[in-house]
Formats: sequence, C-alpha cells, structure tokens
Amino acid sequence: MPLGNSDIDLYESEDPIWNPALLTIPIPGIRKMVNLAANMEDVIHLSIGQPDLPAPDVVVEASVEALRAGQTGYTMDAGLPELLESLAEYYSERYQRPLTPDNIMVTTGATEALYLALTAVAAPGRHFIVPDPAFMLYAPLIRMNGGEVTEISTRAENHHQLDPQEVIDAIEPHTYAIILNSPSNPTGTLYPRETLEAILEEAAYRGIHVISDEVYDHLIYDGREYPSVLSCCSDLDHVMVVSSFSKTYSMAGMRIGWLIGSQAAIKKLRRYHMFTTTVANTPFQWAGVAALRSGGPFIEQMLSEYTRRRDRLVELVEQTPHLTGYKPEGAFYLFPSLPEGVNGTNVALRLLKETGVCTIPGETFGNSCSNALRLSYSTSLERIEQAFERIIPWMEKQDFD
Repeated sequence: MPLGNSDIDLYESEDPIWNPALLTIPIPGIRKMVNLAANMEDVIHLSIGQPDLPAPDVVVEASVEALRAGQTGYTMDAGLPELLESLAEYYSERYQRPLTPDNIMVTTGATEALYLALTAVAAPGRHFIVPDPAFMLYAPLIRMNGGEVTEISTRAENHHQLDPQEVIDAIEPHTYAIILNSPSNPTGTLYPRETLEAILEEAAYRGIHVISDEVYDHLIYDGREYPSVLSCCSDLDHVMVVSSFSKTYSMAGMRIGWLIGSQAAIKKLRRYHMFTTTVANTPFQWAGVAALRSGGPFIEQMLSEYTRRRDRLVELVEQTPHLTGYKPEGAFYLFPSLPEGVNGTNVALRLLKETGVCTIPGETFGNSCSNALRLSYSTSLERIEQAFERIIPWMEKQDFD
C-alpha cells in the first residue's frame, strides 16, 4: 500500500534528529487499512478493536458528577486512592490473592502500562519471548530499547494455543521476560490454567519475569473460568499484570488502565510514570470506581451480545471458501487462515477495494501468520451479515491454487 508523505517522514526518515530506535517501530497494519478505508464510501469495518456498545449509564453519570464536583486536578501519581482501593478489593476477591493499593498503579490506558513495563525492563543483552501472532505493541517496544525477541509461533489448527514446552525450550541464559496475552489479540485464544502454571513455574525457577496483558479478562465465553496469571503464580516478585476498563466497560476513549505487581516494582514504576503521563484522567478514574461497584449487569449483557456475534461469525467463516476458522473462547476476534502461501495483505487490500469490507492482514501481528486475516466482531450482527454478503461471493471467485 502506498504511504503518505507524513507516514514516511514519521516512521522511515533517516534524518539525524530522530532517535534511530524509532526505525524499529513498524507502520501499523491497522492504521494502513483504516486510513485507506477512510477515503472510501460504504465501508463495513471488521477491523476495529474497540467495543461498539455504549458505556454503561453508571459510568457516564459518575464521569459527569466528578466533573461537576470539580474533580479536574491531579490525583496521586499512583492513581486515585478510591480507585486503587476498589481495584485491590476487586482483584483480592476475584482471585483469592491478597492485594493492597501498593500493588497497583493506575495508568493512561493499558497501553501506557505496557509501555512502562516493557521499556522499563528491556535493555541490550536481554532476551524476551513473545507469542506469534500477538498484539503489535510488544516486540517493537522491546527492540526499541535494545532487547532481543524470540517469537513462538502458534497455529490455526491448534486454535492458536501456546505450547508451554515450546516457550520453555526457547528460554536462553539471557532470557529476561516472557510476554503473555490471554485472551489473545488477534486470535481470541484463551490459555488454559495448565499452560500458565507450567510457564510460571519454570519462569519462577529461573528468575524470569512474566508480563501478562489481560485487558480482555472479562470477555470469556461459554461459562469458562478465566485463569489469570494472578491466580496461577506463587508470588508477584517476577510478575506484572496489565489490564484496563477499555474492553470490559466500553471505556476505550476514557484511557484508564493499571498495572499490578510487587510493591517494589510498583514503587519503581511510579517514578517512571511521573515522567510519562504523570497521572491518568481524574474524572474517568471516578468512573472506574463506579464501574467496579455497579457494572456487573453491563458485563452480562455485553457477553450475551458478543456470544451471539461470535457464533454467527464462526458459521459465516465456515461457509466462506478459502477461509479456515475455529471457535474463539475470548476477546472479540477471529483469526481465520487463508490457504498456505496466500498473501493475506494482498487479500485484505483487494477485499477492501473490491467489496468495501475492511479487515486486518495477519502480518500486522507477527511473522508466522501472513496468510491470515483478523476479523473483529465488535460491530453489530447486522453489519457482520452485510459484510459476508460481500465476502462470500468474492471468495467464491478467487483461485488461490
């Protein structure tokens, strides 16, 4: 896809004013596709990774009340004390693990939490293990700070489950951390407890950190239990867990996330946080308190709606020539495969230009999945149906042999 001058200037310029580390940051495939779609009419997006449901009334009302009450100044650098207390109580009860506010730091979305965690520990000579495919933030942030990355490929025929033995076999003497994301973006894969326990046990034995991205921890289907790293690890000395309100309560634009770790790690990261965003948005931290206290019914409604969409999307993918899918257990993504050797980026571009359906090519998320497409069902069932009314006839005409 041709890039605009601003893209080239930002990402690829070798002007000496820029830190050369910026060259390790790829131009996001999501941005490419959405930017191209913005210049087209009648586009159906299966590309967007944010909830389409409105935030619960209790969240909106708490935000407005905080603004009217003059809650527009800075909070403590670790976060609003009421939110830290609520998060500590919530996680302590959910996972039967005693936590205090000193184990938690509130950030400007999960993205800042991941940025802080990864850039604070990545350094030249340190080795990291990352699943492939994976959310596009992890590996570039590690490499930007001089770290080395080994990617553990997962396979569609195994529903993109991570093989814990492959992770353990990839550990080297200079391995510093393992990055996990369950449920996964882009695959929707939920790692079972035994996978997490095997990785955590080996990591603890070898003094290796585990950084777990758990932003989709409430989007779990079919009554399954969610095995958080917090419920599987023996202690927090080498563990950091990241989450947010974005996906759980449709609060993506409110930018409230957090990081959970040992008190020593949080103390260190609070100082780093002060030199990034300083504090998270104050009125929306109050909205987070309201979400934790009264947002349960919204989660139930959301799960019911996403389950309907997931089940129908799985059926539609099964009816589509050249696509091989599976049934995701979490998040709101499906990552079906095209035939081996087919370039998913070319297919995604042609799909967009010829049918007006926007998907995200697999290579956005790693090196092992160039023949895949990410489909998001965080859009209405009606739009999903309309999208496949275009996709299926188009796929029937293709010859990928």
